[in-house]
Amino acid sequence: MARPVRIANFSGAMGDRFSAFEEAVRGDPVDVVIGDSMAEITMSMVVAGFHGNPDGRRRFFSEFFLRQLRPQLPAIAEKGIKVVTNAGIYHPAGLAEAIRAEVTAQGLDLKVAFVTGDDLTDTAKDLIADGQLNHLETGATLDVDPAELLAVNAYLGGWGIKTALGEGADIVITGRVADASLVTGPAAWWHAWDREDLDRIAGATAAAHIIECGPQATGGNFAGFTGIADNTLPGFPIAEVAGDGSFVITKRAGDDGEVTVDTVTAQLMYEIQGPRYLNPDVTWHTDSIELAQDGPDRVRVTGARGSAASRTTKVGINFQRGYRGATWLFPTGLDVDAKVDVLKAQAERTRRDHPVDELHFFVCGQPVPDPENQWQATVAVQLAVAASDQKTVSGFLNQFCSYGLGSIPGFYIDMTQMYSMGGQPRIDYWPGLVRQADLQHQVHLPDGRVLDIAPPPDTTVFTGQPETPSSATTPSGLTTTVPFGQIVYARTGDKGANANLGVWSRDEAAWPWLAGFLTTDRLRELLGCPDTVDIERYEQPNLHGISFVLRGYFPPSGSANLALDQIGKSLGEFLRARHVDVPTALLP
Repeated sequence: MARPVRIANFSGAMGDRFSAFEEAVRGDPVDVVIGDSMAEITMSMVVAGFHGNPDGRRRFFSEFFLRQLRPQLPAIAEKGIKVVTNAGIYHPAGLAEAIRAEVTAQGLDLKVAFVTGDDLTDTAKDLIADGQLNHLETGATLDVDPAELLAVNAYLGGWGIKTALGEGADIVITGRVADASLVTGPAAWWHAWDREDLDRIAGATAAAHIIECGPQATGGNFAGFTGIADNTLPGFPIAEVAGDGSFVITKRAGDDGEVTVDTVTAQLMYEIQGPRYLNPDVTWHTDSIELAQDGPDRVRVTGARGSAASRTTKVGINFQRGYRGATWLFPTGLDVDAKVDVLKAQAERTRRDHPVDELHFFVCGQPVPDPENQWQATVAVQLAVAASDQKTVSGFLNQFCSYGLGSIPGFYIDMTQMYSMGGQPRIDYWPGLVRQADLQHQVHLPDGRVLDIAPPPDTTVFTGQPETPSSATTPSGLTTTVPFGQIVYARTGDKGANANLGVWSRDEAAWPWLAGFLTTDRLRELLGCPDTVDIERYEQPNLHGISFVLRGYFPPSGSANLALDQIGKSLGEFLRARHVDVPTALLP
């Protein structure tokens, strides 16, 4: 059996730390470096520039990655490192061509392949007519004129990447692939896995889920960050994937951050939709894995199980839903509540002349009593609006700000926004489904050959997440009221219009209490979550945690809602700040 393949991440989204690519290539020895550019919220911002400019999509790839890659090409060639990334975004052929030109200019011998088949924009009309692209959760039909769709991209599996590497490619460029494909493809190539090696592919999928967001696995965005000595710039993670699908998560020696069971658990609890994680190549049983500290900055993950992949795969669909705009205001000093009331009244008066469809106020914090400086006395307030046309949004913001001299005492706004009040395109995200058998998944090799990639030979129809029986116990004895965060960690994120919240006990002894305490009703109460949001609850006993899916928390989607925390990154930290009654015996 081949030794484990060492796969280093250098990007969790386009615009991630620029130096990370050089660090991955020139740092501790690795076999493959992988980077994700296509975070859903990032792509919504990119797609906003395509309205009225369809050729923009067809020409767009990550120039950012090309700048990262260019000076490192000699080191990649010298060290024999493979590079796999979805930085091709909407034009993988264009990025591959640009890289080949750089390779030639530098006189290097590197083979560049690219993967296509994800872009369904031009065929969306036919797919809709065929009853496809329906919403992956509700089954609702996409009620948008296909001509108005700005980008339609299927999530491809990792076998195209595996095939490209098997044909000798050194650099593999893709468009939209499933996040895990960036790891499952290289791991399957390295270990010569077959499509039927489902447990092994599930293990690589778990490894990918942990490292796909870069330093989030090494202490970034980690609720226990104060316990990490060097947390300024956590290093990017490395997965050592063995032939049996088990793996170790580690990082480069000398980099900031830490790799612990909790930092890895944080990422495993992130954006999990339940005990079954759907991937184009496998269905990973998330409740099967076990974690153990395997030395400093090394966490071993074993036991991953997989079953047949779903017959369908996810499709990310972007279209414009009118326009949006916002401004920041800063009530200061005394009578802040009354000042906010005046601002709200002025906003409603403005709405009579410019009838926006949505209007939201977000009041952040409260002044410090007897403040020592002006900023301790200041509260930040965001006013956000949306309408079907740009003129209404810009008219509203400009008229509202024109009331400044007749508004609250101390009225001022964020002056950096004075020249950006024209309203911005509001991009919606629709997660649809398409049959894998209907995709034209292809690999384009440097010698001109084009290879077709067949869908998985065995697939199944996904019928929903299984119920997880409660492992709760009811402890007795004295309790103490403390911030919830004294006994739990949490991590949150978004998937479409849903918030995903993972909560796990900081100490194994507290897990039975947590399982009994944190019911869906209790969570709804602690978060102040409206009844319109459905809450699903799934226990993860091996991680001593609970995964919650808050369906419809970000209407209409993670990219188009007007919330201040648009994709719920801080929702878990809000939960940890709530005070709850905890058995005194369980407290540190």
